[in-house]
Amino acid sequence: MLKVLAAAGILAFAGLAVPSANAADEPAAVPTHAVTGYWQNFNNGATVQTLAQVQDDYDIIAVAFADATGTPGQVDFTLDSAGLGGYTDAQFRADVAAKQAAGKSVVISIGGEKGTVAVNNEASANAFATSVSALMDEYGFDGVDIDLENGLNSTYMTQALKSIAGQAGDGFVLTMAPQTIDMQSTSNEYFKTALAVKDILTVVNMQYYNSGTMLGCDGKVYAQGTVDFLTALACIQLEGGLDPSQVGLGLPASPSAAGGGYTDPGVVNNALDCLTKGTNCGSFKPSKTYPGLRGAMTWSTNWDAAAGDAWSNAVGPHVHGLP
Repeated sequence: MLKVLAAAGILAFAGLAVPSANAADEPAAVPTHAVTGYWQNFNNGATVQTLAQVQDDYDIIAVAFADATGTPGQVDFTLDSAGLGGYTDAQFRADVAAKQAAGKSVVISIGGEKGTVAVNNEASANAFATSVSALMDEYGFDGVDIDLENGLNSTYMTQALKSIAGQAGDGFVLTMAPQTIDMQSTSNEYFKTALAVKDILTVVNMQYYNSGTMLGCDGKVYAQGTVDFLTALACIQLEGGLDPSQVGLGLPASPSAAGGGYTDPGVVNNALDCLTKGTNCGSFKPSKTYPGLRGAMTWSTNWDAAAGDAWSNAVGPHVHGLP
């Protein structure tokens, strides 16, 4: 897969200066503790950004979203130039390369609340893998984010993701953003998928919002927006087979970014401390610490910007300062 990353030469691309690629180029490794942010390819009232304007605290930028086509499993991506104030496809591609040159990973996100991508048989798995790989080649994306909120088949999604990873080679980044209900048990299809692709999985940033109450790993019920909700639910993944480096906390960047579950950044930081160091816990305290915890995610970089970057300014440095 073509990786347009930092190099000595400069390639003229559609009249823009873009770092050239050569055999020595290597994708930037995802940091031990990383912050993921979704960048909106649409205008829904949040701050409209170019990819270049995404705040520097974000290590993984998930471009939201690729769209379903008329072929089951197949996806495509079209930049919403009109909705984004005339942002051109050429500039977007250059911005992807520039972010990567700055050490960031840029992935294409599949799904979202309204996403209708279905991968539930051999043909749709092949179509998904082929189309995602094509988008990675075309735009230089480092990988893919799975944010399917309308069902998932672990058998065929696993097949598709392993195919994509095999074509991508070194530096492939795979992220997931399941809902809380999807990760309550290792028998759930999303959880089964995460475990089945554990060898290529970067991080699962579960959405700790739009959820209502959920069971923690201690069997008690916890309410969203609290430190216990974050720590007791993360514990299910941490004790259910995922490596701590594959677990992140996904939260809204502002009250406007979700229907419910906004959590003050200070509470998010307390949960990160509780899980990694055993400090600042609520009533639930894990039986051990997980210093390798990957970090946190937010929806979205745009809503973060609309709130004066309050989320990334608070959570970003905290994640990067974890043990």
